[in-house]
Amino acid sequence: MNQSATAVRRGRKFDQVLEGARKVFMADGFEGASVDDIARAAEVSKATLYSYFPDKRLLFMEVARSECARHATRQLDIPEGSGPRQVLTQLARHILSVILSEVGQKIYRICVAETERFPDLGREFFASGPQVERDKLKDYLRAAVARGELEIEDFDMAAEQWMALLRADLFPRLIFNLRDGVEEAEIDRVADATVDMFLARYGASSSG
Repeated sequence: MNQSATAVRRGRKFDQVLEGARKVFMADGFEGASVDDIARAAEVSKATLYSYFPDKRLLFMEVARSECARHATRQLDIPEGSGPRQVLTQLARHILSVILSEVGQKIYRICVAETERFPDLGREFFASGPQVERDKLKDYLRAAVARGELEIEDFDMAAEQWMALLRADLFPRLIFNLRDGVEEAEIDRVADATVDMFLARYGASSSG
């Protein structure tokens, strides 16, 4: 594919091409994914594939964006009037379910592996997923501070600390193939520990 092309065209077989590319990228990585394999998996011609995505990097980024969007649209079941502990616990479990998922791990590995050759790949992935999660978190934190539930001055630092806490224990073990998967109880353990530490630092005396 032409690595300098920038235009993506949508059409009748766009989703079909995207799903075929998702299967191949997840199986073979960015470098190992071939145009022939993607076209075969999508059940389209190479000409059709090129007409939608003239650049393999753009095709991969669309796959990454679609996965991020799919998780971002999931609604959290948080009752109205919930305190910080309940909201943050639900949020922690949601984010962990994304970053610890097989797809989440594979996309992360591919972006890290290819970001030196294609710097825009890492930047675009960060903007399409991790940055979106951080921005949503900061919106909630500002609202919680305004209600007197949390005490935070540096929202950027608080958001980064939150994401770092969520990546403790399970995330590096999966990334380095020290284990194949995680149990729900382990996710709850990391989520609860993250919330405990975060509230110990930022919780107001009246927070619950």
